[in-house]
Amino acid sequence: MEREFDVIVIGAGPAGEVAAGRLAKRGGKQVALVERELVGGECSFYACMPSKALLRPAELLNEVRRVPGAAQAVTGPLDVQAVLKRRDEVIHDLDDSAQLPWLEDRGIELFRGNARLDGERRVRVGDDLLSAREAVVIAVGTTAVMPPIPGLAEAGAWSNRQITTAKTVPASLVILGGGVVGAEMAQAWASLGAKVTVIEGYDRLLEREEPFASELVADGLRQLGVVLRLGLKASKVSRREDVVTVELEDGSSVSGERLLVAVGRKPHTAELGLESVGLKGGDWIAVDDRLRVADQPWLYAVGDVNKRSLLTHAGKYQARIAADVICGETGARAVVDGPGTPQVVFTDPQVAAVGMTLAAALEAGIKAVAFDLDTGGSAGGSFIGRGAPGTSRFVVDTEREVLVGVTFVGPDVAEWLQAASIAVVGQVPLSTLAHAIAPFPTRAELWLYFLEKYESERGLSLHASGVSARSS
Repeated sequence: MEREFDVIVIGAGPAGEVAAGRLAKRGGKQVALVERELVGGECSFYACMPSKALLRPAELLNEVRRVPGAAQAVTGPLDVQAVLKRRDEVIHDLDDSAQLPWLEDRGIELFRGNARLDGERRVRVGDDLLSAREAVVIAVGTTAVMPPIPGLAEAGAWSNRQITTAKTVPASLVILGGGVVGAEMAQAWASLGAKVTVIEGYDRLLEREEPFASELVADGLRQLGVVLRLGLKASKVSRREDVVTVELEDGSSVSGERLLVAVGRKPHTAELGLESVGLKGGDWIAVDDRLRVADQPWLYAVGDVNKRSLLTHAGKYQARIAADVICGETGARAVVDGPGTPQVVFTDPQVAAVGMTLAAALEAGIKAVAFDLDTGGSAGGSFIGRGAPGTSRFVVDTEREVLVGVTFVGPDVAEWLQAASIAVVGQVPLSTLAHAIAPFPTRAELWLYFLEKYESERGLSLHASGVSARSS
């Protein structure tokens, strides 16, 4: 059956949901939304949400144990079955029915099935042929990469999908990859009782973050009993009955009940019919700052699939921009969704970062200086628990006197990140930040300590008439 809509959105993950919802509600568009699996996508059911449900109990327990009075009330370990049950509640037992009412409220029509482009503004879904009067938005996301390691394909390796939804705790878990997924899942399952080993080809975890962040996360994992094999790559994988063995390039090996592969992502575009519009199937989809595909003014790609930033919140941001462009907002542009997009690693300690690392800033030719402070070094820090590990770094462009990057490492720092994002994205002068009073006693006084340290080391006064001026 042939159907016509103003806009067709392919993929109902967070980016697709936001695009469809904004087009329908703000733009008054007639929207078709196509999804082959679950409305809500990878993040809701197999990534962001279940992983945080697994991580939060141990994080909270660790904080309680640092606080006198509360620590004495802790009388036992985590209730593993209760943790897994709560995880299942968070992901609605892989049932997306709770996600559907908002579609109906906005008049968005849902088509379930595999979408395939069939030429300009045309999309096939099973027996239906959908056509778009204005635009098609691709928001199909990514899937886990399984590298070509001999024996891996036959070893029954898990991806993020199996590890975040596992019904029991494996006795032992081997993780290939020490990025965000690898570090978080090592933290989660070790806290639930698994014996975990992480294999990482780089010489440190989280190699895109500040080096001190990698060290603090590694220390936290080791304290949980996680074994880290850094600077080594897997050369072969084999399984014998209930044991999987990973042979490493140095001749050693690691064995476990389960193997998680967390070495990267690839786009869900192999069977999308990109060839029908002059693109290559299986590739990432390049877009401009309006999220439009070159030479295809009707075609947009948002979220992970365009590789600008593989983060849920970046995809939602892009979706809003694309929807506005489709609605006629010619000035709408995506300008802050590159490598400096804010992100959080929900290990213990957490890593929350936005903008550039010091190394990236220097490489970009910025006259940058880093100012490091103890994350817990404020009066407010004592209420989280003294002695908690953590360092925070503020990277300053000393010519413009603005922040170009901030990294917080410590317990429960994720909620700090929005303030830092505003400062970095808004290019707020330090002289203005100096007038943003930090309430006492909160951990936010770290901002005051940073500004005082900057003044002291640079010989500046940041208060004179609200603009930076040299001390006389």
